Amino acid sequence: MEREQEELFSKRVRAGKRTYFFDVRTTKANDYYLTITESKRKPKDDGFTFEKHKIFLYKEDFNKFVNALNESVDHIKTELMPDFDFTQFDREDEDDLSWD
Repeated sequence: MEREQEELFSKRVRAGKRTYFFDVRTTKANDYYLTITESKRKPKDDGFTFEKHKIFLYKEDFNKFVNALNESVDHIKTELMPDFDFTQFDREDEDDLSWD
């Protein structure tokens, strides 16, 4: 398993009970990669726990990944849901600055 190195950049996206983290990291060889982590809050006993799933994305796959993601989202927007107004989701979360 690859050991995670220094984090250079991080972006958090809150989406209901899920939070997505986009973290740019560097390797020992001074190369860069992206980790995408989905963290889902689940109830447990008197509180809650987090279930996490992580994707490691390396520079040689950036373009393929972004192209496939864009093509998939565009297909949903133009072919499957052409009349849906996706702009209603464009606003930033009001509580984005709370509970880190």
